[in-house]
Amino acid sequence: MILAENQYVRIERIVSTGHASPESFWYDQEENEWVVVLKGEAKLLFEGDDEPITMRPGDHVLIPAQLKHRVDWTTPNQPTVWLAVFYRD
Repeated sequence: MILAENQYVRIERIVSTGHASPESFWYDQEENEWVVVLKGEAKLLFEGDDEPITMRPGDHVLIPAQLKHRVDWTTPNQPTVWLAVFYRD
């Protein structure tokens, strides 16, 4: 759900329960993304990394534009709620 946007920035609330990106799928965005987990847990995998990072409430990460990444796992028994801010340099 888009909470706010203009020509420079987009702020989204994302809710996922038991979600994982398809095995061969990678997000490859033209925008930078700063994301924080507000509720639940998730694992993000970045291309070239051997292990995903685990994110819990309050954990955040800056994903530079064009850095391929995927959602490896989100909690299956409760929603994982993210706040994502997309922007261009």
